[in-house]
Amino acid sequence: MKISKKDALTWFAFFAALPPEEELMRYQQEIVYAVLAQIETAVVARRQTLCSQIEGLKSVGGRSLYVGRDDRFPQGCRSCLMGTGLSAIRKTNRCNLECPFCYNYGELDCIPPIGEGLWEIGGTKFYERDIDLLLSISGKPTGVSYVYLEPFMEIEAYYGIIGRFRAAGVHQHMYTNGTLATEENLRALGEAGLDELRFNLGATNCADRVIENMAAAKRFIPQVGIETPMTPQFYETFLRKKDAILAAGIDFINCAELHLNANNIGNYEGENMYISRLGYISPVWSRELTLRLMKRACDERWDIAVHDCSNDTKFARDLNLRVHEGGWFGASSYGCEFERLPFEAFLPVLRDPEFLFVQEEELPHGYRPGEWTL
Repeated sequence: MKISKKDALTWFAFFAALPPEEELMRYQQEIVYAVLAQIETAVVARRQTLCSQIEGLKSVGGRSLYVGRDDRFPQGCRSCLMGTGLSAIRKTNRCNLECPFCYNYGELDCIPPIGEGLWEIGGTKFYERDIDLLLSISGKPTGVSYVYLEPFMEIEAYYGIIGRFRAAGVHQHMYTNGTLATEENLRALGEAGLDELRFNLGATNCADRVIENMAAAKRFIPQVGIETPMTPQFYETFLRKKDAILAAGIDFINCAELHLNANNIGNYEGENMYISRLGYISPVWSRELTLRLMKRACDERWDIAVHDCSNDTKFARDLNLRVHEGGWFGASSYGCEFERLPFEAFLPVLRDPEFLFVQEEELPHGYRPGEWTL
């Protein structure tokens, strides 16, 4: 069904008003999927127009898009998309900031600890001394990443385990908001063997101190870049400070399409939303800002790589990971992060007169507002 925008709004306003415990009928579920497909189709059409304006657009094995220098494309992303996947190592359950786009927004004070002296890898708890055993049994991954939440809250604990993976020849990257970085701990990370450090520059809205820390990091760590959810605030501030940021000597920018969960969606109330493959829910503007930034990077010939880390990329990432885990054909854990679809989140885009569906048709009998089908 290519439901009209008018009918879509009528139905979603009705669904949004239903009690949370009320289940939808089969034909109502069909309407829901038709509406979401219409929104996504319109979003994809807008993006195709933006992509057509970017000269030099490149593909990572058909799994993601980027522009710029091939040798500066982050190796951690190649591992994630083409290798054994994103092997996350978790240690720190605290953060010194609270960002509106954080998936743990509002619950940072109640994140459970990993355990004294322990590291979580693949859902299992390990001591540092267990790493050699793990590698001897599981084999060497193409890369690992240090996440969750802000590693620099206890960065001294990381040097030893980084050294062990360095000795094994495993590529390692780490995420940070950059506020707690110093010349001393950045040097120590480089000496331990960290290959790649990614700064969430949007966490501080491109603070000058963090830009300086990126420049310092580049003196000790082979690859240094930015990985930030794309928001209008970050986009505008980045362009205002672009010269200073690029002068820091970074290698890449990973423009993450912001996707939302129950913790952070309230921070973006009123924004135009869509859902990708009935999975991640995102503001429409997030990836569009990425494509505009990539066009600017091409037009101005920035000496870096700019990567479109979109919902499409994350879908491909998960397919790749499941294959390496021995999953069946088509296996993936990609899906919606809401127990019940937040219908109210899609009302703004359906009310936006400038957001147009590509094609509309009259609903068949039994699916029109006011009709009832058993």
